[in-house]
Amino acid sequence: MKEKILRALRSAGGYVSGASLCEELGVSRQAVWKNITALKENGYEIESVPKKGYRLAAVPDTLYAPDILSRLPESCLCRKVECFSSIDSTNTKAKQLAELGEAEGTLVTAEKQTAGKGRRGRSWESEPGVGIWMTLLLRPSILPVKVSGLTLLAALALVRAIKDVCRLDAQIKWPNDVILAKKKICGILTEMSSEENYVHYVVVGIGINANMASFSREVEETATSIYLQTGKKINRAELAAAWIQSFCEYYGQFIKRQDLSFVTEEYNSVLANKDKEVRVYYGMAGQISLENTDVGIARGIDRDGALLVDIQGQRKRIVSGEVSVRGLHGYV
Repeated sequence: MKEKILRALRSAGGYVSGASLCEELGVSRQAVWKNITALKENGYEIESVPKKGYRLAAVPDTLYAPDILSRLPESCLCRKVECFSSIDSTNTKAKQLAELGEAEGTLVTAEKQTAGKGRRGRSWESEPGVGIWMTLLLRPSILPVKVSGLTLLAALALVRAIKDVCRLDAQIKWPNDVILAKKKICGILTEMSSEENYVHYVVVGIGINANMASFSREVEETATSIYLQTGKKINRAELAAAWIQSFCEYYGQFIKRQDLSFVTEEYNSVLANKDKEVRVYYGMAGQISLENTDVGIARGIDRDGALLVDIQGQRKRIVSGEVSVRGLHGYV
């Protein structure tokens, strides 16, 4: 009910009478009052004026399930959100829920991760209260070989969400990083449980550097945050919901078409390295060496999500997995 109350207050833009809320929600005044009291205890400033009703005056910057859900259309695939103050990894929790039969569209979020995971075995810093750490559980009707396309859609959905919420033009560093000012603000880790020709479930984990004011020396040269680029704190629930909505829209089309042909032009328009010289690194992160690399010109992705790179007069398809692509003179 808290979700519905927040949805009603936010859509009204002003005061909503208690009687209207009771009628819309089909509950008693006492039930409305009880849930509004609970929202206030969670940091939501809700004004109550006799003969006018209730008004949502301010919201806290927190990842709160009713808030996230209230920002999504009721037709959205994501209809359940589980929020944790601290957890080892949202991907790990989502996989545990999947094994227990949890429904597609369930989202797991955390204010802090103690064992966050990145692509190719890397760890992921998860400072509490300033980032967005979340994982979406999916049960797609696709072949396992198609699953990597979900990572690209997750990145593209975040570019759109950042544009809508923050009015910033982010770019993508293929396959799973979103960047601002040539620095990383997001990483994506997609994992699946499958058999040879069948996917049991997929978890799409995303970590977004939202309101960080600083980074450790190890990553400060390549990482940034939305706050550092704008000087303004964003509401994390708003950005999270914007990403979920965009991703679920892309996801629906992807399942219908079974490839990325419907977004290749859009994706390539925000690909940071398109038509630029890149170095392709083969192998796990700890095994990278210049001897095991190629240099070429990145031309964009194809309908299967492979990066097309012109290397020594030949166009090669670079498939995500044990491969990393960087700019010739730096991260991008």
